[in-house]
Amino acid sequence: MLRILDITAPDIVNGNGIRITLWVSGCTHKCKGCHNAWTWNYDQGKKFMENQDEILSKLSGWLNRDYIEGITISGGDPLDQDNVALNELLQLLKWVRRNYENKTIWLYTGYEYEKLNEKQKEVADYCNVIVDGPFIEEKRSFDCPFRGSSNQRILHMSFNE
Repeated sequence: MLRILDITAPDIVNGNGIRITLWVSGCTHKCKGCHNAWTWNYDQGKKFMENQDEILSKLSGWLNRDYIEGITISGGDPLDQDNVALNELLQLLKWVRRNYENKTIWLYTGYEYEKLNEKQKEVADYCNVIVDGPFIEEKRSFDCPFRGSSNQRILHMSFNE
């Protein structure tokens, strides 16, 4: 099941413009030097389905503001989840698309897009931008906007429902 650690806003670090960031728990990549190691544990945070009304209400409170460009899904790794959690995340992304079609969706994952399984790709394909690839401490760079290491890519997706 999908667990939500936090919603932070306003955020200018995790994507273009002023955004909100939804933090998902759980990650098995455990990249050396990760600055989000606090998000690795799958058993922390609020269960999305049990707290859906509260979580969507908080998201709406921010997404309804004109100056918020969109939402970023980070963690942990939003795609390093079981199929139940991926289905819940997909429902969340569909809700954003349905209710806030002018807002962009960014998603961070330690997987490379080409190596995603079918369910992970289904989730990723609902996003406008994917930042993919593991953080590699030896390739850490402060010259790569919105990324921690130079191997990570910013992929502009062409969302079509």
